[in-house]
Amino acid sequence: MGSEKMSEQLTQEQQQAPQAMSDEQRVEWVKNQYQKANQYLAGKGIIPDNVAVTESRYLPPLVSVWKLNTKDKKSFWVISGDLPTDHMPFSAAPTARDAMRSFSLNWQLKAENIMNNAAVDKTQRDFANLLVARAQGLYELFENEAMWQSTTSE
Repeated sequence: MGSEKMSEQLTQEQQQAPQAMSDEQRVEWVKNQYQKANQYLAGKGIIPDNVAVTESRYLPPLVSVWKLNTKDKKSFWVISGDLPTDHMPFSAAPTARDAMRSFSLNWQLKAENIMNNAAVDKTQRDFANLLVARAQGLYELFENEAMWQSTTSE
């Protein structure tokens, strides 16, 4: 299946990508993803106040999971990178790793709902396939014990 190939490709990229970037490129990528996450939430009418750096995680150039706090004491997980930007309340997942699993499962459900719609067009079908592929890649990252032991914030 195409999605399995995409998942395998994503895994290979995940293993190779961190070494392929210079420190300067990594810093720039992280900064851009942080801005992207803030702009995404602002577009949803949620204005972030600060980031919980020690709870956020990133794997340049693939994925970042940010815990963003608002002035009214609410917190959200925001995911961005080489995948659709999305968010959920902090209460939905206690850690960045659990948030990654939740995004994965939510995207699989969203993709299934899209595909079950009789009036689905090619653009929607392509988006559903992208969600499935990225969801599989996220779940593989969630299951990768070694990555979570060595993952640190910058």
